[in-house]
Amino acid sequence: MQSLRDAIEMTGLTDTGRVREHNEDAVLYDADLGIVVLADGMGGYNAGEVASGLAVDVVSDTLRTTLNAEWPQGISSKATPAVATELLAAAIARANEAVFEMAHNDPLCSGMGTTLVAAIFYDNRVAVGHVGDSRLYRYRSAEFIQLTRDHSLLQEQLDAGLIRAEDARHATYRNLVTRAVGIEAQVEAEIQEFEVQPGDIYLFCSDGLTDMLEDPLIGETVSLFFDSLPLAAQALVDQANANGGKDNISVALAGIRRDYAVETGWFSRLSSRFR
Repeated sequence: MQSLRDAIEMTGLTDTGRVREHNEDAVLYDADLGIVVLADGMGGYNAGEVASGLAVDVVSDTLRTTLNAEWPQGISSKATPAVATELLAAAIARANEAVFEMAHNDPLCSGMGTTLVAAIFYDNRVAVGHVGDSRLYRYRSAEFIQLTRDHSLLQEQLDAGLIRAEDARHATYRNLVTRAVGIEAQVEAEIQEFEVQPGDIYLFCSDGLTDMLEDPLIGETVSLFFDSLPLAAQALVDQANANGGKDNISVALAGIRRDYAVETGWFSRLSSRFR
């Protein structure tokens, strides 16, 4: 199969922070296949760690199995634009089933769940699916923007004009999510696609980063370490810890180093599976 490693540089880092005893985040990235999965678990005892780890494993295994088996050269957005998004939706649904089932079968895992953000990079595009308040940002030409929109009570109130943006950062309920993987028998993941350009950097993160650092500082840090993503990841975690480290902190970075368009002609088998 055609590896994306020479086109997309990836790195990731997760840290317990300075307050929590356990790390309930999980991160996985695969530059060969062009996938990133990040989750922030919740639940009593170590159940949050179980939920995030299980969700990341199920999503990544589902994506890898399909990509390795069906995409020997890649996928083209020109012929099958819905395949990547449908694959992401199916993988997240499968993860939801796995976490929900374990939460109901194991008393120690009762009530556990996890946020999730996952992506597939393909044919100069990225498909992203998310549930909860784990986020995806993009740095492009000195502009740093949030691509995902939190599934949270705070975001709903912001959208409704019930709270001002300048007051949102100090809201006591800022971490109350309205959707999570594994809480209900079914979950609605939000799936989007974006065009990718050489020079882009994509930042996936848990709220342990964004609760400690405001977006402009995060963007400045990514810009400062543009040519060294491992240093960027470490700097973000260090700054979050320096500001209190009140939660687990997880980041994954994907830097687009060159064009990775796919020649057409190789995806009829996979596209037929989603019709």
